[in-house]
This record gives sequence, structure tokens and C-alpha cells, in this order.
Amino acid sequence: MGQPAEVLRFDRVELRRWRVNDIDTLHRVITESRDHLLPWMPFAATHDRKQGTAFLTYSEEQWATGQEYLYAITSGGVVAGSCGLHRRIGTGGLEIGYWLHHAWTGKGLATMAAAALVQAARKLPGIDRVEIHHDKANSASGAVARRLGFTELEHVQVSDGPEAPGETGIDVRWRLRI
Repeated sequence: MGQPAEVLRFDRVELRRWRVNDIDTLHRVITESRDHLLPWMPFAATHDRKQGTAFLTYSEEQWATGQEYLYAITSGGVVAGSCGLHRRIGTGGLEIGYWLHHAWTGKGLATMAAAALVQAARKLPGIDRVEIHHDKANSASGAVARRLGFTELEHVQVSDGPEAPGETGIDVRWRLRI
């Protein structure tokens, strides 16, 4: 099974694989953006250093097994958020996820990061599609998918309802064949 590169570049972003020793940076980025992340990211409500360390350890374990490839989004050498490729949509598919520090939104970085992930997915054996899933109320995530040429597939009621305060509990699913 092939793996993507540990560093990916697209336009003004560089994605680099998260490592356990990134705890200080990860903690700062999440803590500074807690209010911005709370509506969409359930982890933001309870984030602390212990949770951050667990995420980074998980990230390294998942990379080793080929189940997930999690990256820090950087621009100009500064960590601006996080993204990843996730094997959770069935054989041949990868789901893309992303979030940004509040100071880096509106600059196209999420789109650039997702584009870098699409390019990486195209190079992996057996991958024929990538998807982006987001809550219906999160129009910014939908805009990323639209800009990259994804096709909106469906709206799906989440069985457990909304996980974060800004969510409606309806997932919008987008797909790009590669």
C-alpha cells in the first residue's frame, strides 16, 4: 500500500505530517481558535494538552497503518490549521477533512490544502474518488468543495444528530472522481 509524501505543497500552503513533538504548536493553534472552531469541531470544546497529545499519537499510529494521513497546514512557515486524508468511506475512497486557525480564514488556504490532498490521493494505488463531508450549516466547507470541482451527492441526516453547536445534523457529501 502506497502512502502520500510527508510534505505536500500547493500554491501558498505546505502540508507537513503531524508529529508527537508538535504538541505546543497544536495546542496553541486550537486554543487561540477555540471560539472559531466550536460551532463545527466537537473536540474544540474539551481540548487540552492531554487531548492534543492523544491526537498526535493517534496521527502517528494511523499513518503507520495507512488508515489516515494527518497534516499541519502551514503558510510562510506558520501553522495555520490541520487537514487529512481518511480511509472511512469504503474501498477506493478517501475523505478529506480540514480546519483553520481563525486568523487564516478567508485567504484560500483550506482550498489550497484540499487541492494538495487531492493531488496526493491521485498518486495512491487503488483510490478512485475523494469526498468532502460537512454539516449543511458550514457553507465555507461547501465552498471549498465547489471551488475544487467536487459534485454534491446528497444530504444525509446524521443518526446521532448534531455533534457541535453550529451544526444542523445534516451532512452534505461531495465527491470528486480521480
